[in-house]
Amino acid sequence: MKRPWTFVLIVAVLAGLLAIGLFSGRFVVYLTMRVMILAIFALGYNLLLGRTGLLSFGHAAFYAGGAYGLGLFSIHVSQNPLLGILVGVVLACVLAIIVGFFCVRHTEIYFAMLTLAFGMMVFSLIWNMREITGGDDGLVGIMRAPISLGFASIPLSKTGHYYFFVLFWFALSVGVIYLIRNSPFGLILSGLRENDRRVEFAGLSVKNYRLAAFVISGTFAGLAGSLGALLESNTDPFSAHWSHSAEPILVSLIGGIQTFAGPLVGSVIFIVLREIIERFTQNWMLWFGIILLVIIMGLRGGVVGGLTQLFQRGRSVSNQGGNP
Repeated sequence: MKRPWTFVLIVAVLAGLLAIGLFSGRFVVYLTMRVMILAIFALGYNLLLGRTGLLSFGHAAFYAGGAYGLGLFSIHVSQNPLLGILVGVVLACVLAIIVGFFCVRHTEIYFAMLTLAFGMMVFSLIWNMREITGGDDGLVGIMRAPISLGFASIPLSKTGHYYFFVLFWFALSVGVIYLIRNSPFGLILSGLRENDRRVEFAGLSVKNYRLAAFVISGTFAGLAGSLGALLESNTDPFSAHWSHSAEPILVSLIGGIQTFAGPLVGSVIFIVLREIIERFTQNWMLWFGIILLVIIMGLRGGVVGGLTQLFQRGRSVSNQGGNP
């Protein structure tokens, strides 16, 4: 029964997002785009954390790879957003292959520290290669050029049009990640989290499966980075900072790392809560951290996991009460 309900939930969410794009104001549309971009980042990340149990502190490097890949291509080669996204995603994918090749040989704290080290290296390279990356100023003036479909042209410079462009990539990412999670490949990744030795005894390469999950996760981070750069029309070195890698971790923990919908719900809570707190206090990071700490510690399985457990307990109690 889980899959039909998950499908219904996904359809309902997409219908709601369509309604926001058609009937909401510019600020709500902008905020929703930020939620969708963060959700793409977190969904891809949770494929690694939730399925294999590997904790990466370097995924901001892949996000930045997508952002800078698109930005440099847009400024120096072509402003075609589709080609720019392709370049950004490919750059992030290649970077994930290189980093993953060295990191997946290790597990637990060693894996986490290696990804952190590689992430810091990427941040340092972006910061110091001023002639290419713009240094601490970053890349500015990234244009959202129109998309030509032959018979029509879609001006992405308009916020409403770009919203549906982001929505397309969000829906595609949700669908692809859902299929991956529920495929035989996804089940093997879950086996790695539970008992990697058993997977190895079955004749499967643990390192190759971990590397595949790492690369897929990094590729979606690159897609999120490309869309984020187009949304803001700029990017900077702090998109590669290790603290940015904490965002998908927090989002996954808030929503629930063992659930598919967890990163989606966590992204909404993260963006909306942060936006509200920033409006009332300059010390928003303190209060934001306290609230997130309460949510994470109060709901060990995340919001989605906690609500699911409550629903299951309610059903079991009602079933027991109905029995003579």
